[in-house]
Amino acid sequence: MKRGIIFIFSICLFVTGLAHAQVQKAKAHWTYTFSKPEVKKGETVDLVFTATIDKDWYMYSSDFDPDLGPMLTTFTFEKNNTFEVVGKLKPQNPKTKFEEVWQGNVRYFEGKGVFKQTVKILADNPVIKGASEYQTCSHVSGLCIPGGDDFEFKGLKVASATTSAGEQPNLGTTAPADRPSAAPVAAPTAPATPNDTAVAISASDIPATTNSATTAATTIEASETPVADGSLWGFALAAFLSGLVALLTPCVFPIIPMTVSFFTNQEKGKFKAFLYGISIILIYTLIGTVVSRLNGPAFANFLSTHWLPNLLFFAIFITFGLSFLGLFEIVLPSGFVNKMDQKADQGGYAGVFFMAFTLVLVSFSCTGPIVGSLLVASAGGEVVKPIVGMAAFSAAFAIPFTSFALFPQWLKSLPKSGGWLNTVKVVLGFLELALALKFFSIADQVYHWHLLDREIYLAFWIVIFALLGFYLLGKIRTPHDSPIEKVSVPRLLLSIITFTFVVYMLPGMWGAPLKALAGYLPPQSTLDFDLNKRSAASATPSAISGETRKYADLFHLPHELDGFFDYQEALAYAKKVNKPVFIDFTGHGCVNCREMEARVWVDPAVLQRLRNDYVIVALYVDDKTELPEAQWYTSKYDNKAKKTIGAQNADLQIVKYNNNAQPHYCLVDHEGNLLVAPKNYDLDPAKFASFLDSGKAAFAKN
Repeated sequence: MKRGIIFIFSICLFVTGLAHAQVQKAKAHWTYTFSKPEVKKGETVDLVFTATIDKDWYMYSSDFDPDLGPMLTTFTFEKNNTFEVVGKLKPQNPKTKFEEVWQGNVRYFEGKGVFKQTVKILADNPVIKGASEYQTCSHVSGLCIPGGDDFEFKGLKVASATTSAGEQPNLGTTAPADRPSAAPVAAPTAPATPNDTAVAISASDIPATTNSATTAATTIEASETPVADGSLWGFALAAFLSGLVALLTPCVFPIIPMTVSFFTNQEKGKFKAFLYGISIILIYTLIGTVVSRLNGPAFANFLSTHWLPNLLFFAIFITFGLSFLGLFEIVLPSGFVNKMDQKADQGGYAGVFFMAFTLVLVSFSCTGPIVGSLLVASAGGEVVKPIVGMAAFSAAFAIPFTSFALFPQWLKSLPKSGGWLNTVKVVLGFLELALALKFFSIADQVYHWHLLDREIYLAFWIVIFALLGFYLLGKIRTPHDSPIEKVSVPRLLLSIITFTFVVYMLPGMWGAPLKALAGYLPPQSTLDFDLNKRSAASATPSAISGETRKYADLFHLPHELDGFFDYQEALAYAKKVNKPVFIDFTGHGCVNCREMEARVWVDPAVLQRLRNDYVIVALYVDDKTELPEAQWYTSKYDNKAKKTIGAQNADLQIVKYNNNAQPHYCLVDHEGNLLVAPKNYDLDPAKFASFLDSGKAAFAKN
């Protein structure tokens, strides 16, 4: 165990965290104006759609091959007899570039995108509205986010006999934030394909007017998004480090000298060695491409919250862990491997490719669990992530084979194969077992099974990491381990780190918040015995005692806060006590939600404001509890029946508050109208306290 193992803890924890990234908003903000302020009935005017695009992001245009791959920008109008669409949509001077991933030219805008559509005015008061669909992508991370907005053009003056030429109407409006998307009647290009996580409620829940604070919600800053744009780079780094770890397994490390010696004795050996490395990268990237094409945005919510994929991932990680510990080996059919090996023996450039393919196959028992874990971590409806992950993993995996073939003298610096290789494998096994629990925990919370509450989860982790510490000290041996006569310094240091982690977790069994693990553990409210809970004698009497609260047996607020779990109940009580409402759009599987609660809500200044100044309502958007049939309804946005608590809460969030990310915090009045712009993931307690103060001040002015 000479090198590399020190990275394992951080890599595996980081990869698992990325598996539960949240939904982001598209990086464009729209305004809608007319090309001229006044027309006569029967004349034409251009509708001008202007998108302000965030820095380092771009938006696809509408004028290239719709079958190429990216989502084109489209505008769908509600048909009526007050206007008529004339001709096609005209994007104004988009840029052109060749995108490798699509193998074709795309048209796009940076900074600002302008589209014009000519219409004929047929009535004095034309009603021109509809919905847009578009896609924004990051130059930095490669992340692409679909978007959609309602639009309405107002303020056009239609000249008549009594119209004064000097009158100047309002030329346009910004996109309203709290109205559901209009059902498209005419679709000039691609039909609408709403994201399953972006849903709406009935129009009766929408306020008739939009104040300035509500309008502010349409321009949430990029810094408010719950997931950093650089997450793709972080995932690529984790995948690259995973590739380095894979090299240190007993299935791979001994192959390096043998493979390198093969190329050093061949004609054009250095070129073939380079081709060999490229072939390894292509094979793994092809695997990532296949996964990305099988996934789709509609799978994101299903994979994140449904019991079936989470239990499947749990079983996969358990299987990988037991395999690494030596219970069995995951191997491919020997006949298939032998056929690939025969093709590799044929020589030539094709033989080099099949030799790389053979390496992938024979090393599968060690690399398969690592590759599988990376693919699980990217299986959230992503297109780019699996490809980037496999490319980064295979690059790290291929570099030594190519480098040592080009510079064979470096082989002398390699440590000798030995028992340390199996140690790397076993350590990975322990970590796979620990990380498997996260997937089971999500299903357990969403469906309220209460099989893996916080203390049970912690007990498993404490035992697993304690056993890992004893293993590093040589006190435990697995089937393929060699006897250890003395403990090396690296093993001793790693055992110290491991036991320190175990000691850190122990107080969590009795209520310590364990902020460093916020998001990985079940909520504090699931803990049976919590010393931090106020005793009945010393606790402040509940501000809402005596109130009947829906779902109080299913959900609990952190830090002994009192609150509601039903939107209408919270508004009614807030009106009764004359307080503003703090809406927490959250989820059982939301890592960032738990981190906010553990690191921001717990701050005394924030906690005091939440407890005294607001009526709190927590709305879980991923809860699968089915409601009585009398409470079901069909969403006007996606025409799907909303039967569960989570589906109805998610429906409310997108239509009323124009957002589909969690955590999402809204400060509203008794009618549900926003008092200030909402807030998302932000770990600065001072900013969050200021956010709460601004909402309280706005409420006092109303």
